[in-house]
Amino acid sequence: MNGFYFDSSDIFCKSPFGAIERGGTVEFRVKCDSFIGRICLIADNLTGDGRIVAELSRYADGVYGCSVYFVETGLWQYVFTDDTFESDCFRVTVYDENYRQPRGFAGGIMYQIFPDRFNIGGERLPDPFGDRRFHNNLSDVPNFRPDADGILRNNDYFGGNLKGIEQKLDYLYDLGIGAIYLNPIFESHSNHRYDTADYLKIDPLLGDEGNLRSLCAKAAEKGIKIIADGVFSHTGADSIYFNRYHRYGADGAFVNPDSRYAEWYSFDESGGYRSWWGFENLPEVDEKSESFIEFICGEGGVLEHWLDVGVGGFRLDVADELPDEFIAEIRSTIKRKNPDALLIGEVWEDASDKISYGVRRRYLLGDELDSVMNYPFRDAIIGFVKTADDRTFWQKIMPIIEHYPKPMTDVMMNMLSTHDTARVITALVSDGDGDREWQSRQHLDRDEYLRGVELVKLAFALCFTLPGMPCIYYGDEAGMQGWKDPFNRGFFCWNDIDENIRDFVKELSRIRRSYSAFADGELVRIEADDGCVAYLRRNADSAVLTAVNRSQSTVRINVGGQIFDIPPWRSLIETIL
Repeated sequence: MNGFYFDSSDIFCKSPFGAIERGGTVEFRVKCDSFIGRICLIADNLTGDGRIVAELSRYADGVYGCSVYFVETGLWQYVFTDDTFESDCFRVTVYDENYRQPRGFAGGIMYQIFPDRFNIGGERLPDPFGDRRFHNNLSDVPNFRPDADGILRNNDYFGGNLKGIEQKLDYLYDLGIGAIYLNPIFESHSNHRYDTADYLKIDPLLGDEGNLRSLCAKAAEKGIKIIADGVFSHTGADSIYFNRYHRYGADGAFVNPDSRYAEWYSFDESGGYRSWWGFENLPEVDEKSESFIEFICGEGGVLEHWLDVGVGGFRLDVADELPDEFIAEIRSTIKRKNPDALLIGEVWEDASDKISYGVRRRYLLGDELDSVMNYPFRDAIIGFVKTADDRTFWQKIMPIIEHYPKPMTDVMMNMLSTHDTARVITALVSDGDGDREWQSRQHLDRDEYLRGVELVKLAFALCFTLPGMPCIYYGDEAGMQGWKDPFNRGFFCWNDIDENIRDFVKELSRIRRSYSAFADGELVRIEADDGCVAYLRRNADSAVLTAVNRSQSTVRINVGGQIFDIPPWRSLIETIL
């Protein structure tokens, strides 16, 4: 088709922009010099079985359009076609009109804590099991070498606990934190605690249920919500449910075929069992088992129990390995108990178009997740700050803005580091990715560190002003370094906080909380020179410009007649009059 033009992000071509509610109408327009026969829009529901065929009418010379009414939720893929031509494929997300964002998160700031490594409240709690190893020096590098048997046991601990987190609530409040996401806190037999031993007990090195209840209550007094990690795709082999090592008496699926937990797991004739990614210490759970679903989601089950204690939501570990039906049941349970509890999914890709194990997922359609870990934004921010490639930045940012429902966009978990990635300052300055021995030796020299500080500040400026909820990985605001697990999991450097970064983050937090546009405002891209990204966050009450210049020259930006000059390697955040 000669001169065909359609851009789904151009409001002339598709109105309204982005995802829409079920029952909404979208106006489509294309530009083309000529066409043969009828020109039609054909849309297919990739998460259902619906199809829409709409013929375009001539609106003006070279402009054709149609209105399409979407009556089914789903990820809809559409093309324009006539007798000889078919356009590229485009997508629109149609979500449930009752999809409501939980209150108290949009516009806020999250903080992620790896509990063993944050702060020790009072005396370090004793080990009732006798098989845990403690670091006496809090500046130690976490253990990363296998033992004499060739096994990396992850049984080295620093002793951080829930009381220690409670003692630092004033520090977090001063940073402007509104939610704390805790890596797993339930009884387990590794320092990461992703091998759950008992879903209904706090790990004894962290404290007990009373300590969590106190933390939730004290945090709530400061307007801070506690988000717990829910690890429901697998348990620990060393658990009350599986009990491979006989720590928990005579019951458990591994030792008792008649155990009430036996149907949760899959065994073969030789006694082997299905495990998460082949790790035998993490036996997989059948999330379609009725007794498992009841145990997690039923009345008085795991979710309700911790919500009653005071938890304000859950982050679902490896959400792409949980069936849609199970996630929907989790959502139903927590919303029944607390409509404003937040449900976050660990999804590393574009969650609107995620396919796992051959199934296209329904995360964003209104009956599953409230939020996702927004790794695409992390990749875009770190990529731009390292390379000054603004074109790639926008290519990664805009599809997320376009395809995610607005209720989710405003509470996306936007992080620069996590327990699964290199710390941001290391990722921005260091090159290469060697083995653990190599990673253990990496430490920025003074010049590298000072350069990293300036780069980290640019990254935080973007993270705090883009749509979504910025999340600080504990210690990033203090200048902590480290490659991937376990080197990104050092103990918090309370005696060596980089006040330059921390004070910059505090100022970003103050700015963010001062303007409602950061809670729900639209994102408007502003044209800028290469190596600079600029955008407005705008709603009815405020409009705020963010510009980050990663180039080697001063960049001048004109926004409605207001002129702003941004020096090299600097950011600017200013209100627009």
